[in-house]
Amino acid sequence: MTKDLLGRHRAVLPDWLALYYEEPLEITHGEGRHVWDAQGNRYLDFFGGILTTMTAHALPEVTKAVSEQAGRIIHSSTLYLNRPMVELAERIAQLSGIPDARVFFTTSGTEANDTALLLATAYRRSNTILAMRNSYHGRSFSAVGITGNSGWSPTSLSPLQTLYVHGGVRTRGPFASLSDDAFIAACVDDLKDLLGHTRPPAALIAEPVQGVGGFTAPPDGLYAAFREVLHERGILWIADEVQTGWGRTGEHFWGWQAHGRNGPPDIMTFAKGIGNGMSIGGVVARAEIMNCLDSNSISTFGGTQITMAAGLANLNYLLEHDLQGNARRVGGLLIERLRAVAAHVPAVREVRGRGLMIGIEITKPGTDEADPRTAAAVLEAAREGGLLIGKGGGHDTSALRVAPPLSLNVAEAEEGAAILENALRSIP
Repeated sequence: MTKDLLGRHRAVLPDWLALYYEEPLEITHGEGRHVWDAQGNRYLDFFGGILTTMTAHALPEVTKAVSEQAGRIIHSSTLYLNRPMVELAERIAQLSGIPDARVFFTTSGTEANDTALLLATAYRRSNTILAMRNSYHGRSFSAVGITGNSGWSPTSLSPLQTLYVHGGVRTRGPFASLSDDAFIAACVDDLKDLLGHTRPPAALIAEPVQGVGGFTAPPDGLYAAFREVLHERGILWIADEVQTGWGRTGEHFWGWQAHGRNGPPDIMTFAKGIGNGMSIGGVVARAEIMNCLDSNSISTFGGTQITMAAGLANLNYLLEHDLQGNARRVGGLLIERLRAVAAHVPAVREVRGRGLMIGIEITKPGTDEADPRTAAAVLEAAREGGLLIGKGGGHDTSALRVAPPLSLNVAEAEEGAAILENALRSIP
């Protein structure tokens, strides 16, 4: 059955639509932190549909909210008042930390970042964007144009002029050997020098933790230091929280808060986890920025009633059950367990991350050379052991990505770590 479906997939879908595994997997249903495939095999899910199943599979509170809303009305567009959309926007505006915040809902993180770029360039009357090396912001034309990861950038054409900044990767690049303070200072000096050679940019867009790039991050405080330079020149800061938001990093509700010394971002984007699988993305910005557009705009599907009902139920569950705290506690245990394993596996260069956002970088033993073939082999071995994980990495990196639902318990963390240990030790 799976082979037949694979053949049909290849016959009608693009060749560039990636599938994991040599024998691709059809997931048919899930519950809690587990999913099942078409053959009835059960897997512990440590990737959550690319960090999207944030609380749990088939969470009763979310499925009930979706079912009840579907029985009333599913969709009407933004041309009509929409109570669930207003209620979710109120909650997100309050949680964002951005003063006088306005919220615009989209259907994806790509569309959210696209909207943020539109707002920033219109507000600043500039089409120059600063972006981080090794970054990823989506697959639309403008988002690809600012993505600093060649593996996810199929064209050099862009409506934007993009300038790439140092600092998103702590342990690689020309400043890797420096202390944290010296690393930040060097990146700030580089930013200042760059700004001396270009027209005034509209904004810097940055992921507090780079997702597709392999869960890499700068030292805490880098973007706060950047903010001082940007603020002096009127340049906006866009925090891409599509993968880091809602408490996943454990220590903070938003990734930007690790860099919050000089206040919140001017614009923040979100998506993935808030819908727990429903298509929700969005942008939060100060009112003067959000309201700067001087032409008509609507959203047909952004903020539709059924997705908003899911988002409200999911957010309530997240907050009421302190899943941020759970990510901090269980994620801390999982990271330490994986670091203990990695100490005995020469192919593991680094275990990094915070909360339930963990990267395991794979290299050829004794070198810093990326080894994507071995990373793929570990991915396959983990599946054979009953565990689903992700992979990523940018220039000269190959990383395994571990990002379970935030309700993961200690027993499941230990089970997943044991499977990963066996998979890593299977490396020849």
